[in-house]
Amino acid sequence: MVHSIQIDIMKTRDVKNMISMNLKTMRKLHRLTQEEVAEKIGVSRQAVAKWENGETVPDIQNCLALAELYDVVLDDLVKNSDKHVKIGIRPKGKHMFGMVKVGDRGQIVIPKKARDIFDIRPGDRLVVLGDEAQGIAILKSEGLLQFAEEILQSQNDEEEDEC
Repeated sequence: MVHSIQIDIMKTRDVKNMISMNLKTMRKLHRLTQEEVAEKIGVSRQAVAKWENGETVPDIQNCLALAELYDVVLDDLVKNSDKHVKIGIRPKGKHMFGMVKVGDRGQIVIPKKARDIFDIRPGDRLVVLGDEAQGIAILKSEGLLQFAEEILQSQNDEEEDEC
């Protein structure tokens, strides 16, 4: 019974430390003062200072407001490890799936998490795009067709406006 309480206290302390470190890092990355953060989410500067010093933690509403302010997912704001913070907390909708090895014939295996998030199934047709300065991108062929249709529609709308 005593061991369980000690472990819970340690976990709480670790979570507080992680949240405080992430909050301070994100604020500095966005070049904001504590006062500016406080004003943007509707709390006092002292509340932000206490969160960043690990004295208290923000409630769920303030965590959501902070995640939105910093354009990150809530999970990364509150659960990110020291190692990830040094690399950088990912913005919402952005992913790093890891590294893959290119096979003898140039084939790669797209990580399962990526296949799940982007609903890539066996038999799907993918388009491989490249930019010599920025690298390679892969997208589902339907996505490229939809994007092309939107561009054409936009051009048609502009032409109609000119008439």
